Amino acid sequence: MLKKALENLKIAAINDMQKAALNAFKKEGDLVLLSPTGSGKTLGFLLPVLEQLNPNVTGVQALVLAPSRELALQIEKVFRAMGTGFKVNCCYGGHSMKTEKNNLEFPPAVLIGTPGRIHAHFREQRVDTTSIRTLVLDEFDKALEMGFQDDMGAIIQMLPKLKKRVLLSATNAQEIPAFTGITNPITVNFLSDIAPKGLQVKAVKSDGSDKLETLFSLVCMLGNKGTLVFCNHREAVERISDLLGDYGLIHDIFHGGMEQEDRERALIKFRNGSHHLLITTDLAARGLDIPEIENIIHYQLPPQESAFIHRNGRTARMHAEGTSYLVLSQDEPQPEYIKEKLKFEELPKKNVLPEKSKWATLYIAGGKKEKISKGDVVGLLIQKGKLGKDELGLIEVQDHATYAAVARAKINDVVFALRNEKIKNKKVKMEVSK
Repeated sequence: MLKKALENLKIAAINDMQKAALNAFKKEGDLVLLSPTGSGKTLGFLLPVLEQLNPNVTGVQALVLAPSRELALQIEKVFRAMGTGFKVNCCYGGHSMKTEKNNLEFPPAVLIGTPGRIHAHFREQRVDTTSIRTLVLDEFDKALEMGFQDDMGAIIQMLPKLKKRVLLSATNAQEIPAFTGITNPITVNFLSDIAPKGLQVKAVKSDGSDKLETLFSLVCMLGNKGTLVFCNHREAVERISDLLGDYGLIHDIFHGGMEQEDRERALIKFRNGSHHLLITTDLAARGLDIPEIENIIHYQLPPQESAFIHRNGRTARMHAEGTSYLVLSQDEPQPEYIKEKLKFEELPKKNVLPEKSKWATLYIAGGKKEKISKGDVVGLLIQKGKLGKDELGLIEVQDHATYAAVARAKINDVVFALRNEKIKNKKVKMEVSK
């Protein structure tokens, strides 16, 4: 079954960490898996979980808890792509509880979700917890930071037949909290104190206390390369976005105060190349399905070294190269957790706006639940929209929405050409995604 799952994922071979996790999972006792962001931890636990699933058991056999909606959805996406034949459901806040209740009437073999929403379903006894043998706590340190201790503790108390607890983290916590029930675990540790070989850390200095102008100059210098700008607070994300918008820089934002639909759309447009700049909080530091990032900008420095490491972990992954920039005000000191002497980058005297990205995003108000497939969209855009194959990029079909990357120069013509067209014999709204 594992071989077929890897074939479906188009993966020729698993990495050393995933092999070690598979071997450790087979042994009795709990497991702690420590590995950097971007190293493949999701498969590191999904593959051994798959090995443990029994097709003759009715009910939830494995429960996976993740600290964010995006991470929970990403885990679900990977499991579905494995093509296992086992049912999987994902439960999280920010969307309809009714849909989840209906799904849980026919219990999945694997249940994935955020602690708050899973706890709510357990309290209402919508899940028979006696069949759950495996519990996975993904990005556990982040879950603690976000205050999910009480929910996770309550959930664990409701799992009477639990046989294996698996805790995953990208940092090495000094102590595992007692509420997890984990004692004397097998530890698989692939963390390293050495920064990735391909990572460069640089800094830029502002003339005064306001760093916004410096950030704008830096972004202009970097041009159309995948870049994440990290802030410590949502308010800073919004403020920076307003300024960059005034300058005409195409970008998007991502933080926990946004509606789930807006967060998903921001990530989709970043993935498909409609914009190359995302202003974000630490919510985007790990566990998100976003492409390789070339540049990380710390507009506001995180107070802890672990957060700095997680942010930088979004670049220079899997032997690639990347650069991490610190934006420092005139009197702002180098943080103590950075030991090496920083190299300061000279910014150009004149700012030149990066060219607009090649792609823009087309929104279609229908998705999987309306029986719309990727093939339907491709056929419509090429045949009726008159697009060449090189003018159509990444297509993502969600439950009730579809997003397609279309050549920016053609997207308005496409929207006009499709204004009266139907998909699956039904007229659906199509527009340029905001």
